Amino acid sequence: MTYLWFKAFHIVGIVAWFAGMFYLPRLFVYHAEANEQPEAVRTILQQQYQVMEKRLYRIIMTPAMILTVAMAVGMLVVAPELLKDTWLQIKMGLVAVLIGYHHVCGRLMKEMASGQFRLTGQQFRWFNEFPTVLFVIVVLLAVFKNNFPTSAASWGVMAMIVAMAAIIQLYARKRRLDREKAAQGELPTDGVANSAG
Repeated sequence: MTYLWFKAFHIVGIVAWFAGMFYLPRLFVYHAEANEQPEAVRTILQQQYQVMEKRLYRIIMTPAMILTVAMAVGMLVVAPELLKDTWLQIKMGLVAVLIGYHHVCGRLMKEMASGQFRLTGQQFRWFNEFPTVLFVIVVLLAVFKNNFPTSAASWGVMAMIVAMAAIIQLYARKRRLDREKAAQGELPTDGVANSAG
């Protein structure tokens, strides 16, 4: 019964942690793109994004990460024989990578707060997809365990990566074309098409 309590709260932690890891890099996209706005707008947007990023990271993501890891440790204390399973060893390696990603997010957040932008909005879109791929693999490992369908999963993950890359590229092309039209006076200056016309 204790194992199930640990498992339940481990899942709660995972859901909250990944929600933050999906949303924080999206905020980074907007934060970096705000840097391209006129000064008055840029300052207001960047201050707002800094507040949102800091709260998300400190109030949701970090506690959720700690809960996830603590409950995993609890499960392993109750059922140490699980450590012998290959799927769990791989999953733990991926979680270590995710913890590293979490800390990279924290460092990027601090850099942007100090006015340093190492990545563009487009590059942050790629950065945003990284936890999605790991999330899918971790869930597949947890579900299939030692019966992990390597060929089907490999093709599925590869297809997902190709689809995400295509979507990111198509969106970048659309934004570029919208900017070109706006420069020619065909769209409002904020780059948003008029839905009424």
